[in-house]
Order: sequence, then C-alpha cells, then structure tokens
Amino acid sequence: MTEFEGVVPALGQALSKRGYSALTPVQQAVLAPELSKADILVSAQTGSGKTVAFGLAFAPTLLDGADRFARATAPLALAVAPTRELALQVKRELEWLYEMTGASVASCVGGMDMRTERQALGHGAHIVVGTPGRLRDHIERGSLNTTRLKAVVLDEADEMLDMGFRDDLEYILGSAPAERRTLLFSATVPRSIATLAKRYQRDAVRISTSAEKKQHLDIEYRALTIAPNDQENAIINVLRYFEAKNALVFCATRATVNHMTSRFTNRGLSVVALSGELSQNERSHALQAMRDGRARVCIATDVAARGLDLPNLELVIHADLPKNRESLLHRSGRTGRAGRKGVSVLIVPHSAGKRTERLLQSANIRAAWAKPPSADEIMRRDDERILADPALSEPLKEGEQIFAQELLARHGAEQVAAAFVRLYRAGQSAPEELRDIAPAERKTYAPTEHKTKQRDDFKGGVLFSLSVGRKQSAEPRWLLPMLCRAGNITKREIGAIRIDQDESFVELAPGCVEQFLEGVGPNHRLEKTITVTRLDGAPKGLRDTRGKPDGNKKPYTARKPGAKTKLGPKRKFGQQSGELTEDEKPRDRTTIKLKGKKPHKPKFAKAGAKDRNPGKPGSTKQKRKKQKNTTD
Repeated sequence: MTEFEGVVPALGQALSKRGYSALTPVQQAVLAPELSKADILVSAQTGSGKTVAFGLAFAPTLLDGADRFARATAPLALAVAPTRELALQVKRELEWLYEMTGASVASCVGGMDMRTERQALGHGAHIVVGTPGRLRDHIERGSLNTTRLKAVVLDEADEMLDMGFRDDLEYILGSAPAERRTLLFSATVPRSIATLAKRYQRDAVRISTSAEKKQHLDIEYRALTIAPNDQENAIINVLRYFEAKNALVFCATRATVNHMTSRFTNRGLSVVALSGELSQNERSHALQAMRDGRARVCIATDVAARGLDLPNLELVIHADLPKNRESLLHRSGRTGRAGRKGVSVLIVPHSAGKRTERLLQSANIRAAWAKPPSADEIMRRDDERILADPALSEPLKEGEQIFAQELLARHGAEQVAAAFVRLYRAGQSAPEELRDIAPAERKTYAPTEHKTKQRDDFKGGVLFSLSVGRKQSAEPRWLLPMLCRAGNITKREIGAIRIDQDESFVELAPGCVEQFLEGVGPNHRLEKTITVTRLDGAPKGLRDTRGKPDGNKKPYTARKPGAKTKLGPKRKFGQQSGELTEDEKPRDRTTIKLKGKKPHKPKFAKAGAKDRNPGKPGSTKQKRKKQKNTTD
C-alpha cells in the first residue's frame, strides 16, 4: 500500500484502493502541517483534484484523532457547490474517500425531493453537500442543524458569486459557528472572492499552486474557421474526425441545445442533452449515459462548464463562442483532467475571427488556426483506424480459424476485406461537404488601412443587381449581413451599395466573385424572394460616384473672404426677379430705453406688431396708462 504523508490513515487506504500513486500539487499543498487548523483560500485550475484536496484538508478537524466517526447527531462539515451536478459529484467523491471512516454523506440540491433529504438529515449525516438555495431552505425550516459544524467549504466560490448566490452564502456562513474552519476553493480569485474571504475567514492562508500559472498544458486548442451556415456540418465533421470516447458540445442557449440534439440524433449519433430546463432526474440520467458508454456526445449549455468530471471526455467543442475568458477556460477544463490529454475546438465563423483572437489572447492561450476536417480527410482517418483496429492483430481461436478459411475459400480475400470495411463504415455517420472559404490563416491589417476611403482591392469591382429596392424597404443595414451570410464573404469584400426603387446594386471585390456565386448556388437566390444577377457593366442611369464626396453633387469649395454669396430665398411661382415678398420687406426697428438702465439691444418686429410682454414696466401699454393717469 502506498504511504501518503500527512494523510489520515483511513483516507490513505481509500486513496490506495482508488489507484492513487501520488497526490496532485494542490492536494499536497493543503496537507502542510501549519495549515491543519487554519482557514485557507485556494486557487487552482479546474481538474487539479480540488474535491479530494478539501476532503483531505478537513479530515483531521472532523475525526479529531479518531479512526472512525461516531454516530452523527448533527453535521460536522458542510460543502457548498454552485450547481446540482457538481454537488452530486462532490458527494460521490467524498463517499469513496471517507468509506473507511464510516462517514455518512448527505446531499441537499434543488430539483430533488425535499422530504427525502429531510429524512436523510434526520437519520444523521456527518458531511452535507448541497447548493446554496436548497441549503438555506433547510436551515430556515430547521431540518439542517449547523450548530456543530467544524468546517465549511465553498467550492467554485467565484462561480457562486457570479450566479447571484451572495445572499445565500452570507446567510449560510452567518448561521455556522464562529469557531469553525472556512475553506474557499476557486479557479480564480477576483476582488469579490477576496472580500468574501476577508469577511468570513480568520487570517486565511492563500494557496496558489504552480500549476495554476500554466493554464491547461494537457489541452490542445484549435480554432476552425467556417462559413456562417456550416456550423452544424463542421461540428459533425469534427466529431467524426476525432471519434472521441466522450465529447462535450457547448451551446449558448437551450433552444440551440434542443435543435442540435434532434439534428445529431437523426444523423445516428448517440447524443444526450444537458440544460437548465431539464429536471434533476433527467440530467443525472444523461451524465450516467455518458459515463457508462451508452452515449458518446453531450450537448450542453454552460450549466456543465463547472466542476463536471467525465473520465473519458477527450473532446470539447465550442459550438457558440464563450462570452469571456473564464467561460472559455472552464468549458475547456472539462477535458485534459488529472494528467489526461484533451482537445478543445472553437467553431469560428470568419466574421468572428477578430473577436476570437482577442478572447484567446485574454486567456493567454495559443490556438492552432485551421479549416474543419473535410470529407476526404475523415475517410483517410477512418482507414487509419481500421488498419490500427486491435481485432486485426488478435490471434485466431480454433473455431474462428476454421470459419475464416471457409470464408476465404468461398469469397476470396479481397471480397472479405471489402465486407469488413463496409460493416465498419455502416455504423458511422457520413461526413458533410463543407463550403470552401478564405484561408484559415489570420490576416492582420495595418491601422492606416481602415482610414483610407479608396481601397485598391475594388479596382475593377464586379457589379451585381438584387431584385429588391426601396419599394420593398431595402436598406444596407440588412442587405449587408444577408450578402455575407448567403455568399460566404466578409463585409470588407463588399463595396458600394446603391438602392433604387425596384432593385439594388452591389459592388464586390474581384477576388470574391467566384466564391460568392458558389455560395448563392445555381438558382442565384439570396433568400426565397430575392435573386441576384451579375452585370457586365454599370446599368443605364447608374453613374460611378466613387471618389466624390456626395454622389453627383459638386464638391464644396471655401468662399473667399469678403465675397458676396449668391444664396437667397426661393422665388415663389409668378414672382418677378427683384420683387420682394412680404416676409422680405424691412422691419421697423424700435429702441426702448429705461430710466437708470442701459438700453436694450435693438428688437426687430413687424410693423404694427403688439408688445410681446404688455405688462412689463416701460412697455407701450404701461406708458399710455401712465399718461392717462397724469392727464386725469
């Protein structure tokens, strides 16, 4: 049996039984003798064995020198996790780790029967694992006694704060005894986590393993550029190319998860879905199907991005790009765990290339840019797998040898080999034909290139006519993305757009014309009612206005100082040149002076106009009233 220094003997036996030969860096760090009674704040990358780490860390505090637990009257330890899946996974890990100690581990998670959980707590549990909302419910109802807690663990603390569980966490920590150990485990330590630690921990020791600084060394990142309409086809080809034991496909919304699950099931792939709209029973069955091999692909939202551990997960596909670096790292961290290798693939529409580059740079990740696997590459990969199949190298058994000779004698070696290949490929989904797009290498543009209005790539541009105009409410803001999507081009390859009454004209760069025509297809349709036609030259009445500031208008020239302008009011119908209109006749100028005050600036009013403020002192009305009073 392997000896683990600093580990409680009963837990050491469980580690050996589980096949552990050495501890991970974070597990070794929490076992330091000076930390046996201290509060700790641990930051380590996902997949580094944090669950076992805090199980080892609070074992001396819970057992207090004993080899086994006595009967539980109230829980001694509480572990809080952000999601139901992670909480149940933590429970399974602690059950085998504390198997030799006789510990009872209970779970309290949303979506499960609360009465069953209350009964389990009533029978006695040494360790309770749950989600923040459900744990708070049990504490408020009195079914969870926190008065004897010796240790509280917050697993994935940063995620719980991001999900809005701050109030629940503060309530749980506030209900626990002041004399307790508080262990915070988090992938990152932002300011919010540091504030929480300062408030609820006593002189916490910060542990940051060296592995945290080297993000995901066991994960190979690939960024695959695709045409906008080829997302699902590209994912199918990636799944077929790698043929991973388990693969996880991340989507942004539940609707996308449902759509892809139906599409891939129709293609013959063994698929399960995982999203927030499913019940806890459905989510548990989906994960169990992945673990026991009944399903190979799990399509999920970010609910599966934290803490989920699938031992055979070799491939992670980002169908929709992550929103930030933390989401990218946690999604990808589902693979490449505990020393195993994994691949993380980003499906990148060519319009999102720059955003993806910034995302990878913020996460300090170097990805290999390429195109998705083509149908020919997948077929060659299948051939390699057939040649490397262990069934071809295993020795023949006695009964097999007789039948094999009979097959060869009746059908011949080539016919038998061809039948073997057909049977192998019959169980595989056929690869998809992808549209050829621009080269996968990322092109960088000089800053000054965007500032120039006249671009060299539009010399000799090709003009196209669209069967939609102002009558159909055509606007460049929705024509531009439609052209990019249908023709597999970028907005930089589109020049001037001119919209007339019944049709519109679009100029394309010469280099993208063939790709555009291939994208719109032989019917030349952008949408059901919009067709596109290539023009040999500019149509009659359409002038080339490039290089002019405002179409056919003359360019503005500055007026010389002192020069008289020729601008004047518009003439009315029938008005002679030089004849003034009523509005152009000179107005009376009236100057009003008040006693002891500076005169007002001249006011211009029409002849015979009334005072705007007749009640103001010094106005004409007031003067007349004063004269009348004096006369009387």
